[in-house]
Amino acid sequence: MTMRFMMMHKNDPHTEAGGRPSRELIESMGKFIGEHVKAGAFVDGAGLGGSATRTRVTFRGGACTVKHGPYAGVNELIASFSVLKVRSRDEALAWARRYAEVLGDGEIELGPVNEPWDLGLIPKPENAPLRVLMLHKADGTSEAGESPSAARRAGLTKLAKEMTEAGVLLSSETLQPSAKGKRLLFARNELHVMDGPFSESKELIGGFSILRLPSIDDVVVQSKRYAAILGGTLELDIRPLYEPGDVP
Repeated sequence: MTMRFMMMHKNDPHTEAGGRPSRELIESMGKFIGEHVKAGAFVDGAGLGGSATRTRVTFRGGACTVKHGPYAGVNELIASFSVLKVRSRDEALAWARRYAEVLGDGEIELGPVNEPWDLGLIPKPENAPLRVLMLHKADGTSEAGESPSAARRAGLTKLAKEMTEAGVLLSSETLQPSAKGKRLLFARNELHVMDGPFSESKELIGGFSILRLPSIDDVVVQSKRYAAILGGTLELDIRPLYEPGDVP
């Protein structure tokens, strides 16, 4: 029996400054992903740029605040995410507002996914679609593993159906509470493991991979190579995903 785990690496100063990954890093990560695809273990993955490319949407007491980057991390512990295909940042923001209205008080972050042309691998096609990662930040309810209210569940289901029919929603996943995860701190490829639950991370998510493996310990083993490719000094969070039908 296998489970799906989301392995998230945090942003670094080079990425935050708008720097591109080296050709060597791209090739090494491509090899890592290719091997896991061949083994049937790789499910999905994406990289994000610095905070200058992102937008934070916060709802409090019915009021909506929108802040475009650059900005520092605040509450970067994730409860769920969706991948959207849109024509512009404004379109993504309009969907995020509607999503946030259903959720009530909370925070959402929008970040465009790095495409091959963003990495300098190919020229950007004309009328290229914009893929955006919509991150819903964790709160007390999601961290407790509690079910959302019937009204919220119905609202999200209705909105997801509309987004799917519009060709906007490409995928969506919900993470299990951080109490079931691990935080990995790498320093010069030396690993220190912290068991969850986690406090609210201040480090922005820089990218993720979803792997299907027998256990979280197997993900930790794979993370060592993943971390080495990314430079050997970084922070990773590993969280199990809810399987279809198991979402609270």
